[in-house]
Amino acid sequence: MTDRMILNRVKKLKELEEQKKEIESQIDALKADIQQDMEEKGLEEQKAGDFLVRFTRVLSNRFDSRAFREEHSRLYSQYLKQTESRRFSIV
Repeated sequence: MTDRMILNRVKKLKELEEQKKEIESQIDALKADIQQDMEEKGLEEQKAGDFLVRFTRVLSNRFDSRAFREEHSRLYSQYLKQTESRRFSIV
């Protein structure tokens, strides 16, 4: 690929990433509006035309690795696994 081709692809990528941010922002705002309305009405489930909208509470248990590392550092280090990945960035 020529430098010009790469530059054009990078510019297009940056444009698309900006559009993605704008769309995600709009999506988040719409979700927040719907959630706020349901919360004000005290609803966890609401019918909207052909759609069923749910805003429910979910309980889950998660492992607190930071607390475990602080309290059992030797045991924690025995189970560490080094991984390798590649990072793509444009600055």
